[in-house]
Amino acid sequence: YGLWHAYRGALLFEEEIFLPEPREAIHLCDTCVEKPCMNSCPVDAYSEQGFAHEACLGHVRGPGGGLCRTSGCLDRNACPYGADYRYPPEVQAFHMAAFARL
Repeated sequence: YGLWHAYRGALLFEEEIFLPEPREAIHLCDTCVEKPCMNSCPVDAYSEQGFAHEACLGHVRGPGGGLCRTSGCLDRNACPYGADYRYPPEVQAFHMAAFARL
C-alpha cells in the first residue's frame, strides 16, 4: 500500500507475449497537498524532477546517514499514505544496507 509494497520477479515465455497498453492511474503523490516527503530528506534527494540517486547514496554511506541506515529513508517514512503498512525499522535497515551495499 502506498510506498510500502514491492514486487520482484521474472516470467519467461517461449512465445512472445503482447501486453495491453498501460492504463493511466492516479498517483497518490499527485493528490498530496502538503508533500512532507519533499522536505524530509537531509540532502534533498527527492524533488519534482525525480530522485538524485548519487546524493542519497553518498549520504547513506557517509557519517551523517546513520538515521537513514537504521530507520530507513526519512522521505519515505514522511509519506502519510499507507503509514500503517510501513515496514518495521529492521526491515527498512536491511533494504537500506542493500541499497548502499554496506
